[in-house]
Amino acid sequence: MRILLRGAAALATVVTVAALPGGAAALPRPGTATQAAQAAQTAQIPDGVTAGVAVFDRRTGTFTEQVDESARFRSASVVKLLLTLDFLWNRGPGYTIPGADRARLEPMLRGSDDKAANHYWSEYGGPAIVDRMSTRLGLRDTAPPPAGYEGYWGYTALSARDTVAIYRYILDKAPAPVRDFVMDNLRRSTRCASDRFDQHFGIAGSFDRPWAVKQGWSGEYAKGTCGASGAVAEAEPAAAPAAGVDLTRPALHTTGTVGADDRTIVAVLTLHPVGTSYGKAYTDLGRLTRSLNVPGGVRPAGAWFGTWGEFVNVRKGPATGDARVTQLPAGVEVLVGCQTRGQVVSVPPYTNEWWAYLPQYGGYISNIYISSPDNRLPNVPECGSPRP
Repeated sequence: MRILLRGAAALATVVTVAALPGGAAALPRPGTATQAAQAAQTAQIPDGVTAGVAVFDRRTGTFTEQVDESARFRSASVVKLLLTLDFLWNRGPGYTIPGADRARLEPMLRGSDDKAANHYWSEYGGPAIVDRMSTRLGLRDTAPPPAGYEGYWGYTALSARDTVAIYRYILDKAPAPVRDFVMDNLRRSTRCASDRFDQHFGIAGSFDRPWAVKQGWSGEYAKGTCGASGAVAEAEPAAAPAAGVDLTRPALHTTGTVGADDRTIVAVLTLHPVGTSYGKAYTDLGRLTRSLNVPGGVRPAGAWFGTWGEFVNVRKGPATGDARVTQLPAGVEVLVGCQTRGQVVSVPPYTNEWWAYLPQYGGYISNIYISSPDNRLPNVPECGSPRP
């Protein structure tokens, strides 16, 4: 997702909301009274990754994970939650969102549309939005972009604990129409973001639905490959660390809720070594998220495998002539549900007739691109047969 100021398109539909008030691959483990003390032991942070983690169980009112929860990260597109809430604040009972604004807000929340964010940032005061929302929600670590970068909404400082506070406001204090509007759109998060980056990492890749997510990514990631065609990413401005917030290392964040009735709020903010590919960051964030104690979260069935190669196609069926669903981020780890024989694929000196079904994508990739010494993946059933 890019963070430069740009224009926005509009459509025509309406929605009614009430006024916002002023002020303010591990298995699930049961929570205990010492969650905070255990956090460093349960959250498995990959080598080279800097992370801020906060997991809050709304049913018990306790944190099950806290790791550097007050550390500040640049928000990337997670700040779009604040842009949305600021726009809706104190609009009055029965307020109807104009069609042009709904046409911006929905893609901004579902597909992380940057043009919409640019519009609200420029129209409603930019850094002043962050100041207003920090005061209204009582955020402790959130701050506007540093001096010299006021136009870059993605450089807003944010922590994991403040992210949890934002979701707790939406779920527990916001007027019901506002809560429903925001959360419904987050539940409809599209796999392919507006800039063609695959945004179903972290929470979306680690748990079965129901979940709702607002993701964030920022850095020198080369290309978005999601969907039928890819898109070259725009360059971000060169920046040095400022005000305690690293603006240089690639960032990847997953935030949202997991489980029935939005039981658990999850915020995982991460930075990766310079030069890290999107697929590597995607994989590392997924492994970290899967290690967390998330009450109500259900892990998807299947086995995780690494992949190799760039622009690996996911296809509707086990043949190269079948329609392409998307392309994988280079080197990303994938969940394999089953495997089947299909068209023989050759990448000299290798050939392979087996194809892996990826349930989270609804398609197949040739096993030749899966990091395994065997053509037929071990301990993975054939599609249509019982699991071993």
